Amino acid sequence: MLFALAAAASGRLITPAELASRLQEPGIVVLHVEDRNGDFAAGHVPGARAVRYTQFAVDGPDGLGSELPPLDVLRAVFETAGVSTVSQVIVYGSAIGATRAFFTLDYLGHPDVRVLNGGLAAWKAEGRPVQVGAGTASTRGSLAALTERPDVVVTADWLIARLGSAAMTLVDARPDAEFTGADGGMGGMHPAGHLAGARQLVWTDLVSRTGQFLADDVMRTRLAAAGATAGRPVVSYCMIGMRASVIYFVARHLGFDARMYDGSIVDWGRRRLPVRPGRQ
Repeated sequence: MLFALAAAASGRLITPAELASRLQEPGIVVLHVEDRNGDFAAGHVPGARAVRYTQFAVDGPDGLGSELPPLDVLRAVFETAGVSTVSQVIVYGSAIGATRAFFTLDYLGHPDVRVLNGGLAAWKAEGRPVQVGAGTASTRGSLAALTERPDVVVTADWLIARLGSAAMTLVDARPDAEFTGADGGMGGMHPAGHLAGARQLVWTDLVSRTGQFLADDVMRTRLAAAGATAGRPVVSYCMIGMRASVIYFVARHLGFDARMYDGSIVDWGRRRLPVRPGRQ
């Protein structure tokens, strides 16, 4: 079944055409989120700066993967890429890479971050120019004036106090086998099932096969089917906080109060907290 794609910038999305028209504006910083070595050099939006996913989503000291590093490390990563408090930041990459970067900058308190809808593939599909090579050195930015937003990251204790209540909408971004526990918790590595009261919204149900986010009305309907309600925080989780960033981004884009359980099911399981199998 085909669904309309988001055709124009609204909320936190920007189209290739809109980015192209603003690319030379002072204050615009375009970030290419590189998932693999060589991606950036092989081709990027002209003037973009590279950031590696593993620079802002790291293995934590407790062994959890894809965690937020310390604030000073995060600031240094984005300042090195030329991001300042007054920058207008456009991020692109894979859906997960771009939205995780968005979540991270949101956590840092940056007020003006958008995601290029469809990423580099959409940019190329419109016949727009691509720059190859290492790119040009960027002037270091300054994020010293930002006030971080630790409230966007929730903990297991925060969740325990609210499970099963109307205080939040809890959304699991994982596919059926993980959500129901039919995979045995990925073969016994993790708890087999989901958190009590969680509703399933698989992250791929918000993105087309070509990597573009679906139209706002479609995404809003799907979030509503997962229980999202105005005035109540939408809290997403997955296995280690990668796929959940897509839900986080879409919720923010559509105007919801978005939060994320970064430790997700791996952290939950290490605490030996209960999960529910099946679809109950």
